Amino acid sequence: MSYYLCVDCGGSKTAAAVADRDGNILARGIGGPSNFAYLGLENFMQAVTSTVTSALQSFLPASEGGRPPLPPPSNASLFASAWFGVSGVDSAAAIARLVPPLTTLLGVTPVVANDTHLLAAPLSMHDDVSAAIGCVSGTGGIVVSFRQAGGAGLEELGRVGGWGWILGDEGGGFHVGREAVRQILWEADCASVVEPEKRHMDSTLKTRVMKHFGVDDVYELLTVVHWPDPLPVTAPGEKATGETDAPVYTKMVREKRLSSLTPLVFAAAFEDRDPLALRVLGRTSQELADQMCVLLRPEEGDGQEYPARKVKASETILCFGGSLVGVAAYRELILGELAKRGHVMKRWTFVDDAAGVGAKGLAALAKAE
Repeated sequence: MSYYLCVDCGGSKTAAAVADRDGNILARGIGGPSNFAYLGLENFMQAVTSTVTSALQSFLPASEGGRPPLPPPSNASLFASAWFGVSGVDSAAAIARLVPPLTTLLGVTPVVANDTHLLAAPLSMHDDVSAAIGCVSGTGGIVVSFRQAGGAGLEELGRVGGWGWILGDEGGGFHVGREAVRQILWEADCASVVEPEKRHMDSTLKTRVMKHFGVDDVYELLTVVHWPDPLPVTAPGEKATGETDAPVYTKMVREKRLSSLTPLVFAAAFEDRDPLALRVLGRTSQELADQMCVLLRPEEGDGQEYPARKVKASETILCFGGSLVGVAAYRELILGELAKRGHVMKRWTFVDDAAGVGAKGLAALAKAE
């Protein structure tokens, strides 16, 4: 029997799902991060190989001699088709680099695209929408619009963001953490010209963040943020370098120092109703909505001519994916910002199992052919 494989490669984890011809999910695998742009080809392939192998070993009988299931023997057809949604794949050149080694690994040529393509799969499930916007808000952030192409295929119409943590990732974990620190520092700057006894700077967000990093002075956050990335771990037998009692944050890469603050911001905002935390998420949700507005056009004519690749919200399903938009209160902030701009989506959905949806979609497409 040949199977249908879908792999969702993200900045935090790799998720694989294997389906049979009837669309039944037979196995799943979970692995470490697999953002291609961050890891490079070798580390990406290691993450994918480990994750898919784990899924296959959970249901396939062990081979003679303990031979691993990947790559499959040349005379055996293990997969009928495969679909990879990969964060950090943003160009034809990147796809061209991935397809050959993945084909060698799997024994079949896979479809490789950005991970937002997996999110837009629900477009084919509804006949009252003609377009989809995939919105990733997790470790990173990106929005991409699509319309149905031939069969179950998707045609990409436009994209905004997905530039990585150095240049953007609006709405994602790094953006939320960075904005939290910026707002805490801004409050301190504004208070610096006020008499000490008249300063009102109480904030559960500030308390949570400073406790997280183990600092007592707000301006020590500048040291936390800019401290160099840690050196590579020493090999066995080598003498460790650096301070043995250094603060925990010095052992984290800079990106993770900021993205690690996201749960604290959400807790301060949605549990404590802390005004500063709510302001942070107000700003990040506004910027994510701003990006989606690039893909959208007004519902009613206003005398202006708009590109044909822009879509109307009333004809679109918004497909959320990622840990941040998995929080209902944050989704509501984003949908509210879109509504303020006159964009009320016909439908919206949260895709929490992109790999599973993709594997089932491949099986359904094969049955329809």
